[in-house]
Amino acid sequence: MDIKDFIAGTYSKGYEYKFFLPAKVNHSFFWSEPVIGELLEKASLKLGELNSFSRLVPDADRFILMHVFKEAVVSSRIEGTQTNIEEALTDELEIRPEKRDDWTEVNNYVQAMNHATEELKTLPLSNRLIKNTHRILLSSVRGEHKNPGEFRKSQNWIGGATLSDAIFIPPTHTELPELLSDLELFLHNTELNIPHLIRIAIAHYQFETIHPFLDGNGRIGRLLITLYLVANNVMEKPLLYLSTYFDKHKSLYYDNLTRVRTHNDLSRWIRFFLNGIVETAEESVQTLKKIMDLKASLEKDIILKLGKRSDVAMTFFLHLFKKPVVTVKDVEVITGLSPKTSNELVRIFLEKRILVETTGGHRNRIFVFKSYTSLF
Repeated sequence: MDIKDFIAGTYSKGYEYKFFLPAKVNHSFFWSEPVIGELLEKASLKLGELNSFSRLVPDADRFILMHVFKEAVVSSRIEGTQTNIEEALTDELEIRPEKRDDWTEVNNYVQAMNHATEELKTLPLSNRLIKNTHRILLSSVRGEHKNPGEFRKSQNWIGGATLSDAIFIPPTHTELPELLSDLELFLHNTELNIPHLIRIAIAHYQFETIHPFLDGNGRIGRLLITLYLVANNVMEKPLLYLSTYFDKHKSLYYDNLTRVRTHNDLSRWIRFFLNGIVETAEESVQTLKKIMDLKASLEKDIILKLGKRSDVAMTFFLHLFKKPVVTVKDVEVITGLSPKTSNELVRIFLEKRILVETTGGHRNRIFVFKSYTSLF
């Protein structure tokens, strides 16, 4: 099917409302618009550049967790959660009680992403894996009463206080098994000659339109993009996340998804999505470059000049790239130093402006590797 001939679906009658029933997508797609081919080539080249650069970065896994935390913060912010990356990286006991629900939602996202990435080693990207991921995402937070890990068995809607004034009403729950089976087949159908970036663009649209959960659909739908790219070896490491791009262009994001349903304009959505891949891959490469420059500069100008303290300082310094928000107790655990010596090491890192103290107190102090967290 030529993308320009795509019919997104139909409206069907529910009880005193109409819901949108999306067309199935497990079939071939092609396009006649040169701009899609041009964007696809550009996006593929940018992803190739990111993959190549990540291979050159020593201990690249050290920095992946920060990318995941940034994604968790931004993706959750789109849904209304108010936590910044430094708060998200702080231990839960140090978080003010009124902010703990937001902290938990963001950290659940990190756990869900890490768990899903690990599960991909033994499970295909499937409805089962998606439900497992959703269960972690919604555990012990505001969505815990909205069937974590289970596809909905009732009608949901987007926007408005009730079904009668909703902006969009997804398909009724009785249609979900067939629609989700079709989507799963589409993700894995090797007989379809569809480039991965086009396939996941269509799959993300379809997932958001089906809206299979009572809560957490947006976060799972955005997470699905990265999982698909990793599962199909398009990305060698989970370093590319589109939530920042979607948040930056939030109105366009929602408008383009809606326009597929209202005008059958799948082409515009795909162009928007591919532009997001290009922009995000470029930013990810630049972030990695800045990380390596920062690491090399601080090692050369400070860490290696600390004399007999250099070895233990290097151990602590490298750990900061995994966990850039620490307490003195953390330093003791990381280095094996006594409380007194750990305090002295922190004092040196403060003096050299590697760390910044953020709590303003003499007890329970929290220190942040600001020049690093600011890159995210």
